[in-house]
Amino acid sequence: MSKKILCVDDDANILAGFQRNLRKQFALDTAVGGEEGLKAIEANGPYAVVVADMQMPGMNGIQFLSKVEQRVPDTVRVMLTGNADQKTAMDAVNEGHVFRFLTKPCPPESLAVTLEAALGQHRLITAERELLEKTLHGSIKVLTDVLSMLDPQAFGRSQRVRDHMLALVKTQKNGQTWELELAAMLSQIGYVTIPSALLDKVRGSHGLTAAEKDMIARVPQTGADLLTNIPRLENVARMVLYQMKNFDGSGFPVDSVVGEEIPLGSRILRVLNDLVLFESNKMPPARAFEKMQHAPGRYDPKVLQAMAAVFDVCVNPEIPAGAGLSIAWKELRVGHRLLSNVLTADGTLIVPSGTEVSQAVMGKLRNFAELSGIQEPILVAG
Repeated sequence: MSKKILCVDDDANILAGFQRNLRKQFALDTAVGGEEGLKAIEANGPYAVVVADMQMPGMNGIQFLSKVEQRVPDTVRVMLTGNADQKTAMDAVNEGHVFRFLTKPCPPESLAVTLEAALGQHRLITAERELLEKTLHGSIKVLTDVLSMLDPQAFGRSQRVRDHMLALVKTQKNGQTWELELAAMLSQIGYVTIPSALLDKVRGSHGLTAAEKDMIARVPQTGADLLTNIPRLENVARMVLYQMKNFDGSGFPVDSVVGEEIPLGSRILRVLNDLVLFESNKMPPARAFEKMQHAPGRYDPKVLQAMAAVFDVCVNPEIPAGAGLSIAWKELRVGHRLLSNVLTADGTLIVPSGTEVSQAVMGKLRNFAELSGIQEPILVAG
């Protein structure tokens, strides 16, 4: 965690005074003017705290601190000014989002107290973010591990959807990238609530009752409900909810949301879910996209066009000879990527092809190996 402080002023003498009075207490860098301050952040950052003078030529303190917030939002910002009028203070708070506002001349001991408080604020910000990120990652891992245990086929679909989503986002400049990846990973999570007997009926092409059809149709709603209360996953939950909504407004959920009102992630998932379904039926990607292009109202035309351009060359490439490695299940390790289904001795699917082996998957395979045996060899990426 950074404890460094950057002081920015257009007066080199003032910066020299900061160094003399504060260098024994703090790890202090200085920069003359806003442009030099931004260069210092780029070269030597991140800084826990940035202190800036208000009146600087070329780029004043408010403009500078606004840029600091855009580039390093966790950095705590402090303003020094000799012009303590109300408007300057309001602008500093509203535009630069400053933590403290100090007037010149500021005694070294007063500045030191403010810097200690700012460092404390930075510790709070970073600790909260780290805790939130660990909680988020842990929650996602639990959900995906549960899905892999209860419904390996749905888990396999989510892995393929995730892979295709990653291939797409590499070509896009979109701030939702991490949310799109999570939406793909968690798109099938609603299946954890579906009884295994009903899943067998669905996959065996048996007729379903009206109640059973409704339960399957509401899988996106169930998934969204599971995700809504996890911090920072509100947008992901909405993407999952609308993943089966058609671009013309038909489909689930039944509401007035239509066209580009549907979340972008949902419009992408609408295409990817069907693409993965076509792939499972051994349909070549070119044929799959041709089929989707002849379903007016189902997909966002822009999304379909963008994805066709990517997946015509990236989707489901054939595995070159010698690229796979045949191993016994006991040679399987966390991080291996399966290139074949893993089956029990009697042919029951345990883990689908395309899965990246986790600790949970290893535990599952160990249990099946002891109880019923596993067909070998297993093909993994070499």
